[in-house]
Amino acid sequence: MPDFRPGDTLRVGVKVKEGDRSRVQNYEGVCIARSNKGMGSNFTVRKISFGEGVERVFPLYSPNIDSITVVRRGVVRRAKLYYLRGRTGKRARIAERRDTRSED
Repeated sequence: MPDFRPGDTLRVGVKVKEGDRSRVQNYEGVCIARSNKGMGSNFTVRKISFGEGVERVFPLYSPNIDSITVVRRGVVRRAKLYYLRGRTGKRARIAERRDTRSED
């Protein structure tokens, strides 16, 4: 389980069962909220699909989540980024967070 915060762009591998077969489907978007409640923790990922905003809430400890990878880290000053719902295009962009620590 990687360490991620709201504002980070995540790629969530979700297990999808189709008939008797199972496969992993990636869902990539910006984490706009995270709720830490022990085993009941969840996080919300928002992406734009064919011009339409789509949000999905994932339980953090769900067995249906195969993997979570952080694609890029974002700089935000809020814990909940619900204001991104009303923004489109360049106004919905989040600046990238760069680590200033040296690799010594």
